[in-house]
Amino acid sequence: MTKTRCPDYHLETRLVHDGQERSSFGETSEALFLTQGFVYETAESAERRFLNEEPGYSYTRFSNPTVAMFEQRMASLEGAEAAAATATGMAAVTAAMVGQLQAGDHVVAARALFGSCRWVVEDLLPRFGVGCTLVDGPDLGRWRAAVRPETKVFLLETPSNPSLEIIDIAGVANIAHAAGATLTVDNVFATPLWQKPLELGADCVVYSATKHIDGQGRCLGGVILGSAEFIETKVQQFLRMTGPTLSPFNAWVLLKGLETLSLRVERQTATAGFLADALHDHPKLERLTYPGRPDHPQAELIKRQMRGGSTMIALDVQGGKEGAFRFMNGLRLIRISNNLGDAKSLVTHPATTTHQRFTPELRAEMGISDGLVRLSIGLEHGEDLLEDLNQALARV
Repeated sequence: MTKTRCPDYHLETRLVHDGQERSSFGETSEALFLTQGFVYETAESAERRFLNEEPGYSYTRFSNPTVAMFEQRMASLEGAEAAAATATGMAAVTAAMVGQLQAGDHVVAARALFGSCRWVVEDLLPRFGVGCTLVDGPDLGRWRAAVRPETKVFLLETPSNPSLEIIDIAGVANIAHAAGATLTVDNVFATPLWQKPLELGADCVVYSATKHIDGQGRCLGGVILGSAEFIETKVQQFLRMTGPTLSPFNAWVLLKGLETLSLRVERQTATAGFLADALHDHPKLERLTYPGRPDHPQAELIKRQMRGGSTMIALDVQGGKEGAFRFMNGLRLIRISNNLGDAKSLVTHPATTTHQRFTPELRAEMGISDGLVRLSIGLEHGEDLLEDLNQALARV
């Protein structure tokens, strides 16, 4: 097979071509290798391949040509040395964390995390003797004060889900490294286009590829990115032995998604900015939060850390849960769904869906009010979306 490498080209070109391996048939699209295993010409060849002394594939749970193409293209996009694909975004978060930890270790994590991520930190890891401390993410002093001698991993997401809180990645990375710990960043809301955590000092970046990378509601997937040493020593063995690996078919779908990622995210971000400006002073909104606006509480940090805004908007609707539900039920074009990053605009009510397991007090600490709705902007025309949002808000 022949492999395509595009290190000197612009991002948009790499998203179309990088990492492609063509078979002897010379196919235009990436080949889809729907196979569980692979054959060897000799028993000696099988032995060498299992000893990693001979290049090639042995079992799709370990590696697969289609999955490898997705990993190589994601590494090129992120500016990482290596990547490891997983079955879902939460598999990526879990593998990245568990692969670095053992009993007696300690994790420091931002309080404002996706609900399942907090479950991993607060419920799963302590079952195996790993302690955790949750902190107010934007306050660097809190990160510093939480460090213990046994602290091994810092975890954060920025912008946060769903309140769009921003955390200083470089500042947290410096504190982590001074303590001998690593920093893992969930970069889903920023996407690889608008934020590069590895350039800011992070050791590991995780994505739910289900979101913007697929971007069309078709499949699940995740990916972990970092140095070649990090992926090889902290991640690969865990994935190989426990099995949360990405299917070849989903890898192929995600490769197709990467080809249009920049076009979609740039359009979605521009539309989100347009809507945020148009709705900011709406009388039925108690607050609108958008990372691209100058009135965001952390606007200066956003200028230093991000190349663009986001496809996401947080709206605090008047009337609490009742007002939020009336607004959501009044939408005609925008659909109610707990996914995001899709070609279709989607809205969800975090307090009763993605973060419903938390007490009202904990949700308040995370910036999640009963009136908060999370809006994911799609590829529809901005004027059509604005009309839909305005008519739905009029029902509140």
